[in-house]
Amino acid sequence: MTEDGKHNAETSPNDDAEAVSAMYDAAGIRRRLGFGERPAVVVVDLSKAFTSMTHPLGSDMEDVIVSTVELITVARDVAAPVFFTTIAYLDGAGPGTWGMKSPVLLSLVDGGPDVAIDDRLGRRPTEPLITKAGASAFFGTNLAAQLTHARVDTVLVAGGSTSGCVRATVVDAIQLGFRPIVPRQCVGDRADGPHRASLIDMDGKYADVLDLAAVIDWLRSPSASRSDHRPQPAA
Repeated sequence: MTEDGKHNAETSPNDDAEAVSAMYDAAGIRRRLGFGERPAVVVVDLSKAFTSMTHPLGSDMEDVIVSTVELITVARDVAAPVFFTTIAYLDGAGPGTWGMKSPVLLSLVDGGPDVAIDDRLGRRPTEPLITKAGASAFFGTNLAAQLTHARVDTVLVAGGSTSGCVRATVVDAIQLGFRPIVPRQCVGDRADGPHRASLIDMDGKYADVLDLAAVIDWLRSPSASRSDHRPQPAA
């Protein structure tokens, strides 16, 4: 990016990241939220449709899954709530206008194999599964109410895609008064460009984007409340 704010095609992604971060810092935009006291993990849309290379919506999420398993394992150890989300539509219903933009979403039928959470994540029966129809994990769901009931103030967001449902979830989280934290190794996208751009922009405006190791260190620290306020699954 040049001094007048115009994009220079010859600059590298790292150059762009440094320039954008410096611009945000100078403008007073990119301040740190920091951790609160009561964390929860929200794993966004790591369903089989999005983690299978044979599905039109899928991409290579192997590294994201490995890192997310590490994150949720520590969260479980310290009794932090873990939530999962999946996009699914009742047979005969659909994603409305979003489906006009992305007709492939019609393949996400409620109860079908494609909307099940990837087995490698080992979701437990006590860990809520939020079925959503939109990009954000909060839109049209009771996730905010469940987090508030558990007295959560810090939301650790994992999953995909970085530029789509993760970003939408992060924006809604901060608007609802939560502190969004994005462990960078725990999110992924179909393309590197949107992934990198979204990490830079989220870190500048809506979340703290951190290395997974730093997030895990905090989860294990006395600063994170260890009291068990995990939600119970719906009957």
